[in-house]
Amino acid sequence: MNKGLFVGSFDPFTIGHASIVRRALPLFDHIIIGVGVNERKKYMLDAEERVMRIKRLYADEPKIEVKAYSDLTIDFARREQATYIIKGVRSVKDFEYEREQADVNRLLSGVETIFLYAEPQLSSISSTMVRELQHFGRDISEFLPKGY
Repeated sequence: MNKGLFVGSFDPFTIGHASIVRRALPLFDHIIIGVGVNERKKYMLDAEERVMRIKRLYADEPKIEVKAYSDLTIDFARREQATYIIKGVRSVKDFEYEREQADVNRLLSGVETIFLYAEPQLSSISSTMVRELQHFGRDISEFLPKGY
């Protein structure tokens, strides 16, 4: 089975993330959306809430599963028997960071990373930007998938 693992903090899960999932679906038999939990980070939504909201988005898609994890991505990938890690890339800055991660992940586990570039109209959307807008009382609904 060709299984992809799409990982991130997804705090919140944006229309950019949804675009990557939609575009990755034809490439894999199964996709696990891994909601990362890092005890050193402060989140807008707790892991349980993030998982529940993403599960609700994909309730009618049998090829998608959503799980939280708090260990290394490669350990999660091994546990879930993922054949690839899926990462979205918005910019050169993202690419450099994600390339380094992909190199280390491949070195330590043999798991390859597939990069999908953000659609141009979505390349400025990040969870950080959405959280900042919400902090200042702005409506963020246009940056979130319908039903999130």
